[in-house]
Amino acid sequence: MAREIVLDTETTGFDPKTGDRLIEVGCIEIHDLLPTGRTFHRLVNPERLIPPDAIRVHGITDEHVKNAPKFHEIAADLLEFVGDAPLIAHNANFDRNFIDFEYSRIGQKPPPQERWIDTLQLAQKRFPGMPNSLDALCKRFKISLVDRTLHGALIDSRLLAEVYLELRGGKERALDLTTTRSPQAVAAAASVSHGARPNPLPLRSTEAEQAAHLAFLKSTLKDYSLWAGYGVTVEVEAKDEAAA
Repeated sequence: MAREIVLDTETTGFDPKTGDRLIEVGCIEIHDLLPTGRTFHRLVNPERLIPPDAIRVHGITDEHVKNAPKFHEIAADLLEFVGDAPLIAHNANFDRNFIDFEYSRIGQKPPPQERWIDTLQLAQKRFPGMPNSLDALCKRFKISLVDRTLHGALIDSRLLAEVYLELRGGKERALDLTTTRSPQAVAAAASVSHGARPNPLPLRSTEAEQAAHLAFLKSTLKDYSLWAGYGVTVEVEAKDEAAA
């Protein structure tokens, strides 16, 4: 697994064939299921009014997009960002229909259908008969929705990237030491720091138990290097060194 693009769109409605248009596109680049930090985000002038029902979903008004570029002005930049990577979307047919329509409208070829991966289908296979909307999956995987009051292409792409990670194997993939990871993924993982524990846990062993443990180390084990990493000091007597 290498480079993939998580994509989401916001639109004026449900069907480009009835006159609806794309008004926002957001993309997140991931390498080996980890975000690289590269994103693509544009508002788009749909060249029509945005219905009130759509505004209630995403909060994007005519005022927001009146000075935004039209799709033909961002088309090349979007294709350049996507490159030849697979496109990850939730209910991908919806986003693909609008992307295909906008490119066909300006006489350009959109990304081919076989490059789209639908996370809704992945979720339905894993959780048959259960709610599998993006919101439902975020709640199931305990992904925070606190920053999301309305739908938005970029924030939904960020949430979907986390959902996609879970659907592809979960956060435990980060512990897989047998997989060769890209430099971008390694850098992304290295940037995460949890810091020191603010309140260190108190010792639960008594002094007598600690003394008994040290006696066990001296009399039984030959290599004390592991315990040194935990701050345990073992004084090795001369007869112990000779025996080793």
